This record gives sequence, structure tokens and C-alpha cells, in this order.
Amino acid sequence: MAEKVDFTGGRRPITFVDLFAGAGGFSEGFLQSYTVDKYFDFILASDISPTCELTHKARYNEQLGLATAFIKEDIMNDKFLEKLRAKIGDREVDVVTGGPSCQSFSLSGRRRKNDKRDNLFLHYIKVIKALKPKYFVMENVTGLLTKDQGRFKDAVKEEIRSIIDVSVIPELMDFLDTILSNVPALLKKGIMLKIQMELEEGKEYSSLEKQYFAVLEEQFKIITKQLDFKTSKSGRNINTIRHGLRLLSHSLSREKLRYAIIQEKTASDLDNDTFAYRMNKFIDSLQDEAIIKEIKEAIEKEEGLKDLQEDVKDFQELLDLYLATLDEALHALEQYATFFKSVDMLNRLIEDIHLYRVDNPIVVNSADYGVPQTRERVLFIGARKDQRQITSIPATVSHENRVTIYEAISDLDFIGNGEEINTYRPYHRIQDFEPLIVNRTADSRPEENGGQSYAEWSKEGRLQHRFEIKGQPFFVKDEDELKHKRKRHLADLQNHKTSRHSEIVQQRLAAIARFGAYTPECKAYLEDNGLFSNKRNYTVLNPAGQSPTVVTLPDDFIHYASHRALTVREMARLQSFDDSFVFQGKRTTGGEMRKFETPQYTMVGNAVPPLMARAIGNVILENID
Repeated sequence: MAEKVDFTGGRRPITFVDLFAGAGGFSEGFLQSYTVDKYFDFILASDISPTCELTHKARYNEQLGLATAFIKEDIMNDKFLEKLRAKIGDREVDVVTGGPSCQSFSLSGRRRKNDKRDNLFLHYIKVIKALKPKYFVMENVTGLLTKDQGRFKDAVKEEIRSIIDVSVIPELMDFLDTILSNVPALLKKGIMLKIQMELEEGKEYSSLEKQYFAVLEEQFKIITKQLDFKTSKSGRNINTIRHGLRLLSHSLSREKLRYAIIQEKTASDLDNDTFAYRMNKFIDSLQDEAIIKEIKEAIEKEEGLKDLQEDVKDFQELLDLYLATLDEALHALEQYATFFKSVDMLNRLIEDIHLYRVDNPIVVNSADYGVPQTRERVLFIGARKDQRQITSIPATVSHENRVTIYEAISDLDFIGNGEEINTYRPYHRIQDFEPLIVNRTADSRPEENGGQSYAEWSKEGRLQHRFEIKGQPFFVKDEDELKHKRKRHLADLQNHKTSRHSEIVQQRLAAIARFGAYTPECKAYLEDNGLFSNKRNYTVLNPAGQSPTVVTLPDDFIHYASHRALTVREMARLQSFDDSFVFQGKRTTGGEMRKFETPQYTMVGNAVPPLMARAIGNVILENID
């Protein structure tokens, strides 16, 4: 296999790395993307799953003949970045893609630079900081937008904006030194330390944080020295402030304690009970915001502090700054910039210090990009400040021209119960739906003069413009079969195997299909006829519409005509994978092994639809400088 010289010649390669790559949905779509003068050069992918690695090697190294590297490593491993750099070498990475889970991202902990070991999102950002690509794409579920009344989305954006352009730091610090020249020495020192904390990471951050708390302690001593001896040493409110400062400075210890309690809650299955309530209250009391709130309430209660307003005001300003993000901390200095008539300069530096700009998250629906599936996802697209911002991914297919399920999989309906078929055969045509099959371009746009159907594109492949793909697709069970070509299972059609349903399961699925949905009436019928199942959900596919979000469990969908679960190949068609893309390894797995294995159905369900990725890739290629 090889790339066609007449395709790559005259076009500039744009390098990309695919993290959390899975089977390769982003990778596949980006390889399909191109403009008149640019195309994507796939240099590396990473995933923790050995089955994804096997699928990657079979597709990109063996079938397409690319030299793309693969790192099978947990991104949270301390060695990950080192391995990544070793594989990339001295090549510049233009684009990074990935869909890290954000579930562990803590709103309260986002302002501390200590890595959360269970937080994939922050480790993804860590890679972006290291590689500094021109663009990065972060894909996630739309529920992220409404979590915590939208605060979660804002926190993610703020974390992205925390990636710093180090070249601007000297100018910023000189500017701050100037506008803070009339500020009391201790307060100025604290402000400068806080800004430096937000600009640093790791050991440097910890050292600066320690110095910051020393400033807070020094300011606290200035206050207590002006109180009577007894109050300053043993007053309840003063002790609350003193001990609160110590708690605040022990951020790592508090984080470990918080994590341990959460683990214990999980291990003991505590939920919706008195124990869970009390533990949640205690966890909340460990957060920075809660501790500072207690300190400030103690300040308000202490009568002896009423006459020390200037010193207390400086102390409270330092407390508030500790909670601030870099943007918040810098904007808080506007009062000092105003005195020097330098507010415009401050605002310019606030923008310049951020290496990336990210607009509001972009919500995309895969059906708008030629995928026969209504899969909604949210995209955060970060643009390095020397690049144009991307604010939308325009639809490539209008609503009325969306690809239907019948177009996508009807030509595969020649398979029976418990069969595996490796050749294309005549299929069961349904005349009422045949008019749905229309000619299209490779990215599913209707094409009246020429073109071919969605199914024909799936068979021929959407990479023919770029690659010489010869020979039959192949399947392997493991690395050993991949290494030895004689052990590979060659066939025109791969991953097309049905489960062997029992008679009762076949009757159940047929009954649900007759009802058209898994309604209460349907469930009652099933129960009356001894066909009921405890399964919560079944979806009967509508041949004239698009499928719901493709999931990792095949028996969630019932084929519109054959009344069975879909094959891996049919699910892959609904995701817009070409038929030449073979999902390797086990077809399915169950029980405890689901925690360790990534079977074919899981790889398909977790993937980014390639045609949607293609549209994203095209927009990046059109904008990248």
C-alpha cells in the first residue's frame, strides 16, 4: 500500500496526533480530509487498549502503509510525555485531537496546579502545554454544557486558557512591578507571588505557594500584634483564622483526605443515606472556598479587628487572590492600572499571556455531516493565538438530505440468525424504501450527476483518492496473527456476524418490532406471552430515519426488517466507517472482562464518526496557517 504521489505532491502536510484514539474515528476522518493545498500527516496515536492498538496497526501500518506510531500507555503515567516526545522526535505537531473524560475534573480543585491522578482531562491539557500545537480538538458529551449550571463548562474553558505563552511573562511582570509601585510592600509581594504561581507548574508552583502562605502569615501577624495578648493567642475567632490558614496551606493533605473519603464512600456503596450526607458535608468543608469562607466570617465576628481596617483589607485581598484564576487575579489589578492610566495595556497583556483562544463550545450532530446517526457531541477547539479561531463546523448535509438507515445498511441484510458471512450477496430489498437510496459524494452530499450510494462508498472506501488500497481486508485475533501474514483471515466482507438468538429471543425481538417501540403496552404483551426480559431498553430502527447514538451494546438496537441485533459491520456503517476498516480482536465480551478488554462492539460505539471528523478536519485545514 502507498499514498498516491499525485495526491501528496503540491500539498503541504499538516501533522496531527490522536490521543484517546480508540479504534481511530478521528484518525480515519482526518485522513479523508484535504484541501487544494493541504492534507493531514498522521504521526502518532495513543490509547490504553491493546485491541485498539491491534486495530490501529492493522489499518494504518499494514493496510495503508503509514509509518504512524502508536503508544499503548496510560496518559496519566509519569512516563507518557517522555515516550510521546521520543516517538515524535523533532517533528512539530500542528494538531492534537482527543476525547478525554472530564468526569473527574473538580471545580473546586481547578485552581491548584497539583495533578489529579484520576483526571484524564488535565493530563490531556498537560500534553497540549508540552506540544503547543496550532489547534487542538477536545470532544465530549453534551451533558458537560449543563453540568453544575454551566460552571463546569466555564471551568474547562478556564483550564484551557491557563496554557501560558511564556514569552510574554517578562513584559507582564515588569508591567505589574510598575503599577504596584505604590502598594504596601507585603501586599505587593503577595500579588506578584500569586501571578507567578498561576504562570508556573510542578515544583516551582509548590515553592511559590509556600512563599505566598508565608506572606499571608506575616500579614496575619501584623494584625494580631495590634490585638490584646489574650485575644491574639486564644480568641476563638483569631484561632479560626490561624488554623484556617494552616488548613489552606495543606492543600495536598486535604486532597488526599478528600480522595480517601470518596474511595471509602464508593467501596461501602454509600448513597442517599445519613453516612453519605455527613461525608459529603465533610468533603465540602475541605474545599478552599469553604475554608476561606470560615476565615472571613471569623474576621467579621471579631470586634477587635474593626479598628484595623487597612491591614485587614490587605489580608482579605490576599485571601481572595488565592482563589482567583490568572484572569481573575489580573483583572483585580485594574484598580492599580487605572492610577497609571494603563488599563488598556493590562487588558492587552491579559490576552497576550494566553497561548490559546477557545470560543464557546461547538455542539455538533453527526447526522449533519453525512452520518446516518443523530449523535450529538460538544467540541472545544483551541486555536493558538497566531491562528484563526474556529467558531463553527458548518453542516455538509442539509436536514432533508440526511443519510437514512436504509441507505446505510440495507445491502447487508442477507445474513441470518447465528451466521457469519464474508462475501457481499443479493439483499432483501424493500420497495417502499428503495427511493431513499440516492447518489452522493464521498462525504454524503447529494450528487445528481455521478456519485454513488452511501453503501457503495462504504464498500469502495473513502480513502481511494489518497491511497492505493489493494487486496482483501484482513482480520486477526492478536499480534501474532498480525506479524505472520499467512495467519491473517482475508475476506471481502469482515465483522459481519450475527448472534445466535434462541427461539424465545427471536420471538421477543419480533414482537417489539411489531409494536414499533418498547412501550408499556409492548412490555405487557411480552409478559403475558412469556417473552418478557429485564432489559431496560430496546430501540427498533426506523429505516427512513437516522439511528440514535450508536452504543457499545449491540442488542440495544433491533434491525428494522430482520428483527435481530446488528452486526459489528452494520454498527460501523451507522458510524460511517468504511467496510475496509476492520475491527480486530474479540467480537464481544462480558462480565468482569469488560473492565479489561475492548471488543469490536465497544470500539465501534466509542468511536468518533469518521465523516464528522472529516468535516472537523476540513475546517481546520481551511483555517490553519
